[in-house]
Amino acid sequence: MTQIKSTVDRAAMAVSGGLILLGVVVLGLVETLAGQPYGAAPLTNDAGEVIAMPLIAPNLRTGLVILGLVVLLLWGLYKLATPMAGGDTETTPAESTAD
Repeated sequence: MTQIKSTVDRAAMAVSGGLILLGVVVLGLVETLAGQPYGAAPLTNDAGEVIAMPLIAPNLRTGLVILGLVVLLLWGLYKLATPMAGGDTETTPAESTAD
């Protein structure tokens, strides 16, 4: 069965995929290229002073990924709510031979 992707389907997939890739891959690569520290929490010394912070806030990266997942959730709800295009509206019983 072939599925026809509408403009809404393509837009939802592009936006959600783009947000998730931006939050995980692109910003992760930027964080890696920026150097130490790699963790999400700031590094402190024994006195409790912050000596190093991550370049990109972990809240921003998490927010982008969650926003991408929310777009996917809304798209899934949209697909459940709309009827399938090109489907049969009436069902006819199949003929069978009796033995």
